[in-house]
Formats: sequence, C-alpha cells, structure tokens
Amino acid sequence: MNKLYIGNLSPSVTAEDLKTLFGERKLPLAGQVLLKSGYAFVDFPDQNWAIKAIESLSGKVELHGKVIEVDYSVPKKLRSRKIQIRNIPPHLQWEVLDGLLAEYGTVENVEQVNTDTETAVVNVTYANKEQAKMAIEKLTGHQLEEYSFRVSYILDVDAAPPSPAPRSRRGGRQSRDQGAPQPSFSGSTGASRYKQHDFPLRMLVPTQFVGAIIGKEGLTIKNVTKQTQSKVDIHRKENAGAAEKPISIHSTAEGCSSACCMILEIMQKEADETKAADEIPLKILAHNSLVGRLIGKEGRNLKKIEQDTGTKITISSLQDLTIYNPERTITVKGSIEACCKAEVEIMKKLREGYENDIAAINQQTNLIPGLNMNALGIFSTGLSVLPSASGPRGAGMATTTGYSPFLQAPEQEVVYLFIPTQAVGALIGKKGQHIKQLARFAGASIKIAPAEGPEASERMVIITGPPEAQFKAQGRIFGKLKEENFFSPKEEVKLEAHIKVPSSAAGRVIGKGGKTVNELQNLTSAEVIVPRDQTPDENDEVFVKIIGHFFASQTAQRKIREIVQQVKQQEQKHQQGTPTPHHSK
Repeated sequence: MNKLYIGNLSPSVTAEDLKTLFGERKLPLAGQVLLKSGYAFVDFPDQNWAIKAIESLSGKVELHGKVIEVDYSVPKKLRSRKIQIRNIPPHLQWEVLDGLLAEYGTVENVEQVNTDTETAVVNVTYANKEQAKMAIEKLTGHQLEEYSFRVSYILDVDAAPPSPAPRSRRGGRQSRDQGAPQPSFSGSTGASRYKQHDFPLRMLVPTQFVGAIIGKEGLTIKNVTKQTQSKVDIHRKENAGAAEKPISIHSTAEGCSSACCMILEIMQKEADETKAADEIPLKILAHNSLVGRLIGKEGRNLKKIEQDTGTKITISSLQDLTIYNPERTITVKGSIEACCKAEVEIMKKLREGYENDIAAINQQTNLIPGLNMNALGIFSTGLSVLPSASGPRGAGMATTTGYSPFLQAPEQEVVYLFIPTQAVGALIGKKGQHIKQLARFAGASIKIAPAEGPEASERMVIITGPPEAQFKAQGRIFGKLKEENFFSPKEEVKLEAHIKVPSSAAGRVIGKGGKTVNELQNLTSAEVIVPRDQTPDENDEVFVKIIGHFFASQTAQRKIREIVQQVKQQEQKHQQGTPTPHHSK
C-alpha cells in the first residue's frame, strides 16, 4: 500500500527531477521512479512515508510549471471497500468519528494508522464498494473543526480475482526466490527478532531530554540498544511542540526493563547537570483496555505494587482519551531504583492482560467462524480491542479473512439485553446522540423498553439486527458500562440476555437430561437457562436466558442459534418429504 501515483506532470519532467524533488523533501524512495507520459509511479518504504509524501506534495508543489498530484496507486479492480481518511482533528472523540462514518454505510473495520503527522489518519473498511464510494464523495473536503478531510482509496486485496499459481520450471521445482524470506525496507528479513506477540514498553519522556537520550551522533541510544538487546524508537516528530515525546522499546521483558532503567538514569544525569528538575518520574503509556486489570479490584493491584516498590503511582483520567490518544499515562514517582522495580511489576500485569486478550480473541474466532473480533471495534473507544504491537499509536492488529456465515443474506435477530437502570442515561447520551450513533455504527435497531416499575433495578434494551450487528451493538453496550464505571475496574461486565427460540427447539437446547445445556455452559462459560414452565407466545416461541461476560454471551447466543437452525432444517426436510404408511423411521 506504499506505491504512489504522481500525476499532472509536464512532458519535460524527468525521473531525475522527481528523485531530486523527493530528496529535497527528505522522502526516501524504496525503488526506481517509473516515468510514463504525464504521470509516474514511485514506491516508499512504508505507509508512514507514503502519507508524508501525499500530504506534503499533492496540490502543493509545482514542477516545470504544473502543480503535481500525488495519491495512492490503486488499480480500478482493487478500488473497493477500503479507504483512508487523513487530516482528522487529533482531539476528535471516537464516537463522533464512528457516527460520521456510519452515515454512509456499514463500517466493518476502522484502524488507526501509525504516522508522525500532527493530525490523525484512519483506514476504513465498508461493507461494500458502493458505500466506500459514497464515503469518498461525501467526506473528501469535509470540514470538521477547521480541519478538512482528505480521502483516498487504498488497496483492497480481497477485491482482486485470485491470481493463477505461478508455473514452476524444471520439473516443478520452486524457483530460487520462492519461499525465501523477503527483505524489509530496512534491509533486515521480514521475520521478527522478537517473540510472536511483541508487547513494547511505551514511555513518555520530557522533550528537553530527548537530545541527551539520543546522544552525539546517536551514540548514547546505540549504546542502550546494544547493551539491552532492544530496539528503541524515539518518536521525535510526534505531537510537534509537545512537552513530552513517546518512546517505544521492543525487546524481551528483561530487555525492556533494562533499557527503561538506562533511559531514566540518562535523564536524571541530564537533569542534575542542567538543574532542570529534582526528580524525573517514570511515565508508562498503556492502552485503556488494559488499565483496569492493572488497577485491580478496589485498586488492590496498584496498591500492592506501590507498597512493594516504595513508589507513588497515578493514572491519567479517562477524559483524556481521544481518537489520537487511546492510551492512558501511568506516572510512577520514587527513586530510579524504585521506579525500575515498579516498571517490572506494571508491565507484568499489562502483558498478562494483553496475552489473555489475544488468547480470548483467538478462541472466540474459532468458535464464531468469520468474525474478526478486533476488526469490529466492540468497545466504546471505537477502534481496536487491543493495543498495537508496533507503532507509536493504537493501530489495530492485523485482520483475518475467511468464510463468514453472515455474508449469505443474514437473518434479522432480536436480543433482549438487561442493563442497570442507572446506566440508561449514559447509554442514551445527550439528546439521544450516543444511542443513535451506536445504532448507525452497528447497523441495528436499538430501543429501550419502559421500566416495569418505579423500583426496577434493570431496564431491557431491545436490539434488532443481523448477527454481526448484534455483536457490534452488544459489545459496545458492554464496553460503555465498563467505561462509565457501572462495574469496578477489575470486575467483568456480566449481563443477562434473552433470546427467543421456537418451542419445538427448546427441548433440543436443553438436551436429554440437560446434557446439551450443560455442554453449552462448559463451552461458553455463560449461564444458560431454559425456564421449563413457559407458555409459548403468539409465534410459538419461548425465552432462553443467557448470563455472562461479552464473549461468553455471544458464543452462547451463536451456538443456540445453530441448534435452532438445525431444528428448522430438519422440520423443512420432514415437510418436503411425502410419508407413506411403509416409511421407515
């Protein structure tokens, strides 16, 4: 996705002219310039450089008397559902962006892009190419708080017809290059030198100390990386003019801790020499989805770390989260030795949460084929469930593709979800804005039923939509309740959901001697109840109650729907057959 099209070129422009232009702008090319008549193609090392080239050159630079155009090179057959939106206000709230994107169709995925620009960039995947086309038409030049959106198609490899397998030579042997690891733009092989789930340590350091950390000709930071066997990225260009800059450290847990301590010592030495500050606190950045587990129930985890290490730890407010910053700042105060000890314990908790979430996502993906948990943006922060493993900001994890049962004319489902009465206002939002945005984002109808009485502790939320819409809507509701502190930081959000099934299928859900319902509960970790003395409604349906956390509830709902579908198929086959007196059972 780093190949760019350079258009509106004068016939007199040469490849050398373009190379000179990119060199002057310090934009590194990853290959040769392919010059055609009136246009050219160039490759950049990564998406970040490609974005820089587009933003700094397109419509802004004149070459041989003509203002050039720069955009992604996307063949028409690959212009489908995926677009990129740039120049988004850095402080824009997730939900505002979600609501805006949902105006033009069903958003399947939103992924924030790691860039050094002062404004935010996101890649958006719509349900179909018509919706993406409308979004490009409507959002290009869209004004939001004095920022004007810039929108482009990006490659949608899923839209391309499958390529024929390359013919092998000499009796079918692979060519010499086939299967060999391909070098990345930095010259190293594409394989990571770190473990599969790289979880970097992210620090905030005062901008005034960045020079000391880097050292003359980069010698200090080279020494840090060599001694600790780590990769240290100092994001100097991020948040221009800010008092602090983020640093990402990639290594083993021990390597990250060693690098952190060395950086703290460098900053303290610089502070002592310049008399800039008495004490330099350690500031760790952590994705909001992991912070609750670090704090622990009633703050126990954090208190224990403070007691064990002799430090004082504070965490930034939820109010500071924006589309540009899905991370919270963990500030640790104490001696360097104490801060280093605290870092080990803090990162241990964060890594545990991250690995647990990875495992949960993998497990649920297997149980619910075709659903990409991370891509659906189920929490109220709106983009990825988990933090990025590599970039300075919360870019989403890699998406997966595969067969999706929801692509085949999905059936409308109704789920009755019960939430605490005191949470209704938060779910509705000011003038109903939150619930409207949620409905647009999920592609579902969301209604709140009247209270059963003045003392009712719960209210029923009626969600109508296909399975994927159910997943999005329910996930956002679970996330909203967590974010608004209706459950304690360590406590999992567990809600009761009701779904209706044909009375003829209720017995199959229960199973002989309760075998099926017990297996359901063991598989999903949800409590599943089929009240026995129910009177079927006018549609001959009865309720099944499901109680559990989000993933457990979703898996149980899907499994019960599968059982119902099997019963319906068997009934249809029976109705289509013509039984005779001699038909064997």
